[in-house]
Amino acid sequence: LDTLEKWVTEIFSEIPNNGLPKPSFGHLTQPFDTPEFHKLYRVVPVRKVHSLSITWALPPQEQYYRVKPLHYISWLVGHEGKGSVLSFLRKKFWALALYGGNGETGFEQNSTYSIFSISVTLTDEGYKHFYEVAHVVFQYVKMLQKRGPDKRQVIWEEIQKIEANEFHYQEQTDPVDYVESLCENMQLFQKEDFLTGDELLFEYKPEV
Repeated sequence: LDTLEKWVTEIFSEIPNNGLPKPSFGHLTQPFDTPEFHKLYRVVPVRKVHSLSITWALPPQEQYYRVKPLHYISWLVGHEGKGSVLSFLRKKFWALALYGGNGETGFEQNSTYSIFSISVTLTDEGYKHFYEVAHVVFQYVKMLQKRGPDKRQVIWEEIQKIEANEFHYQEQTDPVDYVESLCENMQLFQKEDFLTGDELLFEYKPEV
C-alpha cells in the first residue's frame, strides 16, 4: 500500500487543480422535446426477433442516487410474479420476457435528462397485438402512478435488503475495472458513498 501511495503521489501530484466546479448542463432544454420523439418507429431487425421498446425522457435523476427512484419503479415493472405485467402477457401468449429501467450510464442518466425504458420480447402472436401490449404496459404504469409508492416501505425495504446482500457477497472483480468504476463514482457521489453509491439504497423518500 505504501508503494502504491508513493506511485500515485508521484504521478498525479503534478496535475494542476483549476478549482472549477463539475460542469453541469442542466440549463439546456430537453433534448427529446421534438416531434420525432413522440412517435412509433418500426425497425426491421437483422435476426428474427420481435421486441417492443417504450422510452420516456425524464428530468435528471442522478442527484437522487441515495433514493434510486428509477430502480424502485423498474423493480415493480420487471416483476414476474402474480399480478405482474409479464405474467399477464404470458397468459395471453404475447410475451416471453420484459425488463425496464435506467442503465445509469452517461447517455441514459446525466445532468440534462434521465431515460426510462421498458422492453418487451414478443411472441409471433404478441407481435400481431403489439398495440394491446403497449396499452397493458401504460395501464400498469398508470396504476403505479395512482397508487403511489408503497406506504409501508415493504417493497422498498425488500429491494434494499436484496441489493445489500448482492453487494456484500459479490464476486471479486478485476482490480483495473474496479478502480475505473470508483473513479467514475468520484465524479457522481459524496465521498462517503464512493464504494456503495451505485449499488445500495440508502433513503426512502416516497415524494421523490
